[in-house]
Amino acid sequence: MKRSRAYRLVSLTVVWATLFSCEKDIPTNLGFESYEFSGMDTDGGDWQPILLENAESIEINAPEDASSQSYLNEIAELKTAIQSINSEQERAIEYWTNNSVVRWNEIALELIAKYNLIPGPNEEGGYTLPNPSSPDGPPAFPFAHPPYACRALAYLSVAQFDGLITSWHYKQMYQRSAPYQQDRDISYSYEPNDIPSYPSDGAVLARVSKKVLSAMFPLEKDYLQELEEEHLESLLLSGGNVPSDIDAGVTIGDSISQIALTRAANDGMKNAQAPKAVSDSIKAAAFERFGWQWDNLELPTRPVGLTPLFGRVTMWNVADVESVRPTPPPAFDSEEYLKDVEVLKDHADNMTEEKRRIANFWQDGLGTYTPPGHWNRFANEFIVESKMNPLRSARTMAYLNMAIMDAGISCWDAKYYYHYPRPIQKVAGFKTIAGTPNFPSYTSGHSVFSAAAAEVLAYIFPEKANLVRGWAEEAAISRVYGGIHWSFDATVGTDQGREVAQYTIDVAKADGAD
Repeated sequence: MKRSRAYRLVSLTVVWATLFSCEKDIPTNLGFESYEFSGMDTDGGDWQPILLENAESIEINAPEDASSQSYLNEIAELKTAIQSINSEQERAIEYWTNNSVVRWNEIALELIAKYNLIPGPNEEGGYTLPNPSSPDGPPAFPFAHPPYACRALAYLSVAQFDGLITSWHYKQMYQRSAPYQQDRDISYSYEPNDIPSYPSDGAVLARVSKKVLSAMFPLEKDYLQELEEEHLESLLLSGGNVPSDIDAGVTIGDSISQIALTRAANDGMKNAQAPKAVSDSIKAAAFERFGWQWDNLELPTRPVGLTPLFGRVTMWNVADVESVRPTPPPAFDSEEYLKDVEVLKDHADNMTEEKRRIANFWQDGLGTYTPPGHWNRFANEFIVESKMNPLRSARTMAYLNMAIMDAGISCWDAKYYYHYPRPIQKVAGFKTIAGTPNFPSYTSGHSVFSAAAAEVLAYIFPEKANLVRGWAEEAAISRVYGGIHWSFDATVGTDQGREVAQYTIDVAKADGAD
C-alpha cells in the first residue's frame, strides 16, 4: 500500500503527558484497531449540517430490496471476492479500520507536513511564489503554512461532517442491513454494529477526502486516487458493504465536495498573499495609526510577509472579524512594554532545559504539520480513546477545525492591522532560539490557534478540559521562551482564541447532537 510517508520533525523530545509517546518522526498513523463504537447516534441524520440546509438537500434514491435478484447477485459476487482476498488487501482492511475519519485526517496531516516548506530565493535573488495554476513550480504549490493548513483541515472536516449527516439520514430511512448481517457466510472484519449499510459512510469519506485534498494538494491527485480506490475496496472486502452501498455513498461525496469547494473558491484565500503594493499600504496605514511597523529581517528581504490578507478570508462562525479584534498592544514607551523587554531578556539569559524543551516541542515549524495539525493529532487520540463512531468523529473535527480557522483569520487580522514589531526587531542584540516567522508579532498564532482548539476539545471532551487548556497555555508561553513573541502576544492571543472559539461552540450546542 502506498500511504506510509515519514517526515522528520526538527525537534520533538517531550513525552505527551500520559497519553503520548516520544516520537521524532511526525506521528501520522495511530496504532489502533477497529473498535466497538460507544454509541450509534441513530438520530444523527437529524443533526444540523454546516453547508447544507438539511440532510435531504442531497437526494438519494431507495436501494433495491434485500430479496431482489440484483442485491442477491451483489452478495454472491462479494462472497467470491472475499474468498480470494490477498495479504495486501487484508493489510488495507486493517489499516482503514471502521473509523476512517481518523485515517483521512492523518493523510491530510502528512500532506501538510510535506508541503510546509517555505520557498527559498530564486536565481535572481528574489522570491517566486507558489502558483496554483502551475503547481509543479518551481516552487511547488502549495506552501502549507499554518493559514493554509488550518483552511485545508476545515474544508476537509466540514465536508466529511455534512456528508456523514446525509448518509446517516438515509441509513435510518432505508434500513438496509450490512452484507454480513444478510448472509451468515460473510464474516465482518470489524466490530459488528447495527448501523445500516446504505449509503456507505466509508464511501462518503473516501470520495469527499480525495476530492477536497486533491484540490488543496493538486500534485498529490494520483496518490489520493490510489488511497480512495484502496479504501473503497476495503469497504467491500470487509463484508460491510455491497457495491450499491458504495455507489450511494460516492454520490453523496461528490455532491458535498462540490459545495465545499465552491465555497473555498470564493472565500478570499486566493487573495491572501497580497502583492507588494497592497502589503506596503497595509504597513503604511499601521504606521500612520500607531507610529510603528513590523519589518522583515530576512536576507534577501521578502517583499511581502506571509498572507497579509488572510484576515479578510470568510469566517465560518464569526460574522465580522473586527468584532473579535483585540485591543492595541502597548506603546514602546509604556511601562508594560518596558517590563516585558526585561522579561524576555531574563528568559534569554536564564534559559533552562525545561524552557528549551517546551519551546522545541510546540515549535511546529517548517516540515511539520503546523500548530493546527498538532491539535488535530490530539483530537484523533481522544476520538479513538472515546470510541466515537465516524459521524461523531467528523463532528469533532469539523467544529475543531472551523474554530481553528476562524481563530487564525482573527489572529492574522490583528497581526496586519497592528503590524507590531517582533522582539528581535526592537531589542538590541536580542537572539531567539528558533526561527523568526515572516509576519508581524501581535498576536501569537500559536496562542490563538491553541486556545481555540483547546476550548472546542474541552467542550467535546469535558474530562480533558484541564489537560487541553494547560497545553494551550504551554503552547502560548513556548513562543515567549523561544524569543519569538512578547508575553502580551501570548496572553492576549490566548484570550482571543478562547473568544473566537465560543462562536463555534455555540453553533455546535445547537446542532442537535448534544
